Amino acid sequence: MYLQFYGLKENPFNVTSDPTFFFLSQRHKEALSHLFYGVTQRKGIIAITGEIGTGKTTLCRFFLDQLGENVKTAFILNPYFSEVQLLEAIIKDFGITVRNKSKLAFVGELNRFLLRESESGGNVVLIIDEAQNLKPNQLEQVRLLSNLETHKDKLIQIILAGQPELNDKLNRDDLRQLRQRIMVRYHITPLEENEMQSYINHRLRIAGLENGIIFSQEALKLISDFSAGVPRLINIICDRAMLAGYVSESRRIEENIIKKCLEELGAFLSQTAPRSRASRSFLD
Repeated sequence: MYLQFYGLKENPFNVTSDPTFFFLSQRHKEALSHLFYGVTQRKGIIAITGEIGTGKTTLCRFFLDQLGENVKTAFILNPYFSEVQLLEAIIKDFGITVRNKSKLAFVGELNRFLLRESESGGNVVLIIDEAQNLKPNQLEQVRLLSNLETHKDKLIQIILAGQPELNDKLNRDDLRQLRQRIMVRYHITPLEENEMQSYINHRLRIAGLENGIIFSQEALKLISDFSAGVPRLINIICDRAMLAGYVSESRRIEENIIKKCLEELGAFLSQTAPRSRASRSFLD
């Protein structure tokens, strides 16, 4: 509704995982470096964790877009499958056709696919998002897939991306063999306070705004306090604020607009936002 009013080409604060809007905060730069290292050095299994809304899926999509044509990829967004269904989903995303839909057939075809890619100088990457939802037997299946290797290299690089609960699962005693095979780990934390203005300005610029930031410093401080630096919450608050600005015909988002939006979003924020001191005093 407000795009034309602000001179924007698209919505700058959608909560979808659009890699076009990916913002390279210091933590996201480090996470991206860990991904490139783990994949290019064929380390086998990589674990990326972070709280809800910190940009794990967007990071993974951005990373996939940076890989060369010699890297084949599969991206499993929601691993609510049985062991066999998970294998089938992986096989399908790699574009492999299997007639006999059995676990043995899936693993056999995948191994042949991986060997062909390795012989041609290629690499293969599998990303499993929301990996905290994997059951222990599925995680054990991941370990077995990581065993597909030549004498020198891992044939498939597996990225497990998930919430911190993933680490709790990986610390189980019955998964210690998998835990020992995770060669690269990184935990993404929320944006620093001094990065938030750059984040908002970055998204506005990508969306087509030419005249820079339209949020006052007081408004930015409130957004920072209530979002605790979580990108998804920043997007939700900013989107609501720009709609409120449009309704009141204000092209600059001031403190009073953010306060009004936070009152309207209070019930939502009290359930989802990190409980900073400011949010406790405002919402309670």
